Amino acid sequence: MLNLTLVTGGARSGKSRLAEKITKEIGENIVYIATAIAFDDGMKDRIKKHRNSRPKEWTTIEKYRGFNTLKNNQDFLDADTIILDCMTIMISNLILESGYDFYKITMEEVDKLEEEIFNEIDSLLKIMEDYNKNFVVVTNEVGMGLVPSYKLGSIFRDIAGRGNQYLAKKATEVHLTVSGIPLKIK
Repeated sequence: MLNLTLVTGGARSGKSRLAEKITKEIGENIVYIATAIAFDDGMKDRIKKHRNSRPKEWTTIEKYRGFNTLKNNQDFLDADTIILDCMTIMISNLILESGYDFYKITMEEVDKLEEEIFNEIDSLLKIMEDYNKNFVVVTNEVGMGLVPSYKLGSIFRDIAGRGNQYLAKKATEVHLTVSGIPLKIK
């Protein structure tokens, strides 16, 4: 059985802090899967702050795809609890590395891209279930903001929104954070 806890909220809502708190409460041997890529100074600073905020005894694995290889990682095998921060960055990375021309992309190509991303999500969920891990996932709530005015933004919002719904349906618990205030919604 998949033991999934989903933590969602807007940007800077406190979701990572809440997810780390939940992870500490349910886990003893914890692995942190970081999905971000340090592509500019702003992201480098965010990554540094996230690293500094989590306990030093947590092992970090930097990965946003190819999760079936975790079965060859001793830190993963030894862990009882895995935290992934964050699903929307993972989805963004997968979209951007896809190679599609987002000015000319067809809806059939968007559907294919979404299917590939969902296959990656399913691979991640399967390995967590197969190895009986407590799994905490951080994701951004993308449905409460502005409607993107450009095609790539709309594609990202739609895929991430459907991904969040998919994860929430499979989750045993879902938490929403607003202005640093947590609310358990499932």
